[in-house]
Amino acid sequence: MWSIWRPPTTTARVNDLTLRERVFRKDIPELGADWLASKDSPTFLPTGPALVPSGAVPDPSDLRIALRLNGEVRQDESTKNFEAARIIAHYSDVSTLLPGDLVLTGSPAGKGMTHGRFLSHGDVMTATISGLGRQVNRCVDER
Repeated sequence: MWSIWRPPTTTARVNDLTLRERVFRKDIPELGADWLASKDSPTFLPTGPALVPSGAVPDPSDLRIALRLNGEVRQDESTKNFEAARIIAHYSDVSTLLPGDLVLTGSPAGKGMTHGRFLSHGDVMTATISGLGRQVNRCVDER
């Protein structure tokens, strides 16, 4: 574990989407989870609505993360459960972090796998983190 902790200079709201039918590939079962194919699609990492300077975020270790799907609360939790400093320290041990890199810290309980309800055409996701604004995304079928 590295001994110097320098907080990120900015914080942002990121919605990390996954195409679940691409996670486990039947054609290459020995691969296990194919996170590249399931997460690497256009529009799958909406970020924002703004980059917020760290000094403007009162206590990044205690922010409220919430996600509503069509107005219904699906996720609602505190960042106390994510230990961003520890996650960044670990990434710094195993990889070189460069200016502009994004470090995603995880998602609260309540993802689609939990409810058996996955995103569909027309669904509206409203994501908020206290102090970081609101992000609204409408799902559109891939054509």
